[in-house]
Amino acid sequence: MKTLLIVGARPQFIKAAPIIHELVGRYPYKLLHTGQHYDENMSAVFIGELGIPEPDMNLGIHAVSRGAQIGAMLTGIEAVITREQPDWVLVFGDTNSTLAGALASTACGVRLTHLEAGMRSYNRQMPEEINRVLTDHISNLLFCPSRTAVDNLAKEGIKENVHLVGDVMMDVLRVNKERAFEVSTILEQMDLIEKGFLLVTIHRAENTQGYSRLKELVQALLHIQEPVVFPLHPRTRKELDRFGLSSDIQGIKGTNLRIIEPLGYLDMVRLASSARMVLTDSGGLQKEAYWLGVPCITLRDETEWVETIQAGWNVLVGTNIEKIMQAVRGFTPPSARPSLYGEGHTAKRCLEIMQAS
Repeated sequence: MKTLLIVGARPQFIKAAPIIHELVGRYPYKLLHTGQHYDENMSAVFIGELGIPEPDMNLGIHAVSRGAQIGAMLTGIEAVITREQPDWVLVFGDTNSTLAGALASTACGVRLTHLEAGMRSYNRQMPEEINRVLTDHISNLLFCPSRTAVDNLAKEGIKENVHLVGDVMMDVLRVNKERAFEVSTILEQMDLIEKGFLLVTIHRAENTQGYSRLKELVQALLHIQEPVVFPLHPRTRKELDRFGLSSDIQGIKGTNLRIIEPLGYLDMVRLASSARMVLTDSGGLQKEAYWLGVPCITLRDETEWVETIQAGWNVLVGTNIEKIMQAVRGFTPPSARPSLYGEGHTAKRCLEIMQAS
């Protein structure tokens, strides 16, 4: 069973790590990096921290228009598939790399596995939503992290070869949580105290590519009266510069906002677990906050991870300043925190299913 794993964005390196650890010594595989995230802190640092090898191939396809990027990836991935002749192509999540890998796999007649299948925001304005829907409908195996994801696929008529396996990000956190506290010195470096700060991440197109939403988020962060740590995603930095908002968050004296470069996985786990609260538009961080027992404020109008909302540990506020401030001051989750998205052994289960299919 030869597998071609396709990654291109920061979260996909995290998701690929436990799969690779299960493949090593058992099945042949190749790791293909599309180059979608090419900042050192957005990809390469994860390779070292998570104990996975350097990608076997890097297409080096950087930020261009969405259509041009997918087209270039499709051409490059098709060439790799033709050369390597894998039995399976495995794609992760909902990025442009995901869709390009799925289309290339189908064009080459190679079986396709989608890890994190069935997730839906039901917002077709999101590029990620289009990517995941199209990928699901052409996949041969669909690995779902939740019962909700399975039900979403069933509503779309996809009922065969659908498997509820849990979430591989839980696999990674289970293995690395203690190591993050042993290795990371980020709190000491930033002179932060446990539960004495908020952690913010913003990167989605819906929040960064329109002036009004991004401006409102910036103003909300500047109003928070406690330390706010903000690792700045390259996309967000670019859009802040384009809209002339960089001076707003960097030039105001007395603000509690502390902007830093993107961090590696272990530093982010340490920050997230130590924060009083997380504010994010990242699906991965919503889940990690839940697993770590940290209240989460989601800066979106909807979320794919509805179970975290239902459990009372996550709240949707969009970009409205009043809602954000109200949540920062008063959101308190319940004491109970049910187990969600598996117990941290998803990768092993996925490979067993692939081998048997």
